[in-house]
Amino acid sequence: MRRIAILASWLTLVTGSVLAQAPNSPQPDTLLIPQAVFDGERLQSGWAVVVRGERIVAAGPVASVQKPGAKEIRLAGLTLMPGMIEGHSHLLLHPYNEVTWNDQVLREPVSYRVARAVTHGERTLMAGVTTVRDLGTEGAGYADVGLKRAFEEGIVPGPRMLVAGPAMVATGSYGPKGFSTEFRVPQGAEEADGLDGVTRVTRDQIGHGVDLIKIYADYRWGANGESRPTFTLEEITRIVEVAKSSGRPVVAHAGTAEGMRRAILGGVETIEHGDEGTPEIWKLMVEKKVAYCPTLAAPDATAQYAGWKKGVDPEPPRMVAKRETFKAALAAGVKMCFGGDVGVYAHGDNVRELELLVKWGMTPLAATIAATSGNASSFHLDNRLGRLKEGLLADLIAVEGDPTQDIAALRKVKFVMKNGRVYKQ
Repeated sequence: MRRIAILASWLTLVTGSVLAQAPNSPQPDTLLIPQAVFDGERLQSGWAVVVRGERIVAAGPVASVQKPGAKEIRLAGLTLMPGMIEGHSHLLLHPYNEVTWNDQVLREPVSYRVARAVTHGERTLMAGVTTVRDLGTEGAGYADVGLKRAFEEGIVPGPRMLVAGPAMVATGSYGPKGFSTEFRVPQGAEEADGLDGVTRVTRDQIGHGVDLIKIYADYRWGANGESRPTFTLEEITRIVEVAKSSGRPVVAHAGTAEGMRRAILGGVETIEHGDEGTPEIWKLMVEKKVAYCPTLAAPDATAQYAGWKKGVDPEPPRMVAKRETFKAALAAGVKMCFGGDVGVYAHGDNVRELELLVKWGMTPLAATIAATSGNASSFHLDNRLGRLKEGLLADLIAVEGDPTQDIAALRKVKFVMKNGRVYKQ
């Protein structure tokens, strides 16, 4: 009888413990009290935010959002704001001064690249970027689809992801290149040609679970290695038509004026890079409401890898041209995205792009909006993310200082919450 009593007591303790940890058991609300709140549009003083489960249930003046029994987290001296949304990332790449792009595509097994990507995701999240638009696996197939799932299920910490899978290129235009014509090496993206071909590849990528289609509207395949358009306007229009019928947007790598023109007229939603944009192109982008990810940080990084001593040597011609192009787009009223082509440089260093946006003409407030509510709107996430608003997902960060006045404050991330779960405090 004594053994039975002991066993019964043990079962009671275990059952009680399991019930206490049951995922469906009610959890107390969390009351976040910072020094200031950036709500996605403007800085607010005297505000607090209440989180229940994965969502924000209240945001406003402290007195109006008090919740008896809530778990209180005081963020003294910090600005609470929406988690940043990175618009152009490659979690399956790492900086080119470590290993060249060619060698990453051809010499690094996908399993190895995924292991690296896990650490990239954690660094990204800890840097306050709670969402990334990952624009191509560069030879790693649909590894981003599995990585996204692992982050979503909490198997490993990382940002929520919008994934593009392998991206789409015209046959013969992409790389790696420079190999004997007797050999066909694996490509860093998926090739497609003609209206039937692009239809099939678009549908196949959708079937593999991508959130968007990325195309290369031009690439360095000219007779002298210069960038030239790839897909025809008709092909781009068909890709957009097929993707749109499934509720997915299309985005375009496009650097030449003609590549940009075809992509814009074909219906893409964002232009990536845009190095040779013209007044006519900027006007067309404003008219068609196409947003622009200028990716300033990527050439800044690659120029330094090539030997440019920033702050000592004169700016390389490409950087001078890039700055003038960006300024012209900004002056024309083109909507700017925050997206730096991170992966070319280190994951977790995402704010590098925002610092250049500000250095070259955007206000800190405009850049902070671009990194939150702006990108949420451009990427069809504004019903879930980008603002501190009742009903939206609780992706929140707290930084030391005021990013609307000093963009470098976004480097001082002291608190990270994603989906209502605290990852850094």
